[in-house]
Amino acid sequence: MAAADAAPARPGLGIIAGAGPVPRRLIQACRDAGRPLCVVAFEGQTDPETVEDVPHLWTRLGAAGEILDFLRAQQVGELVLAGPIKRPSLSEVRPDWRAARFFARIGKRAFSDDGLLGSIVRALEEEEGFRVVGLDQLLGGGPLRPGPLGRHRPDALAQADIRRGVEVARAVGRLDIGQAVVVQQGTVLGVEAIEGTDALLARCAGLALSGPGGVLVKLSKPQQERRVDLPTVGRDTVAGAASAGLRGLAVEARGTLIVDRAETVAAADAAGLFLVAVDSGDPDPAP
Repeated sequence: MAAADAAPARPGLGIIAGAGPVPRRLIQACRDAGRPLCVVAFEGQTDPETVEDVPHLWTRLGAAGEILDFLRAQQVGELVLAGPIKRPSLSEVRPDWRAARFFARIGKRAFSDDGLLGSIVRALEEEEGFRVVGLDQLLGGGPLRPGPLGRHRPDALAQADIRRGVEVARAVGRLDIGQAVVVQQGTVLGVEAIEGTDALLARCAGLALSGPGGVLVKLSKPQQERRVDLPTVGRDTVAGAASAGLRGLAVEARGTLIVDRAETVAAADAAGLFLVAVDSGDPDPAP
C-alpha cells in the first residue's frame, strides 16, 4: 500500500464546533500533532473563521442524518464538542427524522441541559459507534491542582467571597441552572444562566458595590457530563472580570479547562487579578 493510502495512526477527530476561540485552538493542536480532523459547524452558532482551510460541514443543529453521514465519510473515530452553543428553540432546530426519533426516545430529559448532553453522548457511543473525548484530554495542559496560579493571592475578604460563591454555585448547579456566580463582599451580584459567563460578567459590571471588588467562582455542575460541558475559562474571561471590577477568579481544581493556561495566567497577573483553583469541598485556596 502506498504511504499516501496508509490508515492514520490515530482515529480521525470530528470537532463539533460552537462559538468562540476554543475550536480554533483545538484545530491548531491537531495540526501540530499531524492528526486528521474535520469540523461540523452550525449556522448562527460557529464563527466562520473556525472552518477556514479545514474539511467541514455547515449544517443546522437538527440535521442529525447529514451530520452522521459527513462524519462517517470523513472516517471519524472520535468526537469532541468544543465551544459554547446557544440553546435554540425546537422550531429553530427543525429536527430531521433521526433527531426527532432521538428526542422522542429521551422524552423530558430533552428539556434539561445535563440530561440532554448525557443522552447525546450515550447515543453517539452506544448507537453510532463513536468515542466521545473530553476537551481537557486534548487541550488540558495537565491536571489543575488546588492553589494560586499566578502572582496575586486572595485576601481574607476575597476568600470569604470564594466560600460563598462555592456554596451558591453548588446550589444552582444541582438545579441545572449554570456554572458560575459573582460574589462581592458576601452579596451575590449575579448567577450564570443561559447567557453564559461572559454575559454574566458584563451584567455584573453595572451592579458592583463600592469598596473591594468581587470574585467570579466557576464550578462544574454535580451531575453534568464533563466530556461535553466542562467549565472553561480563558483570557476573555479574565478581561471580562477586569472590566467588571472584580479582584479575581476561582475555578474548580481538577474540573476546569483553562484555555491557553500560561497566557491566561499572564493576563490575570497583568490585570492585577488573582486566579486560583479551589477544591469545591474545601474552597480555601492553598497558600
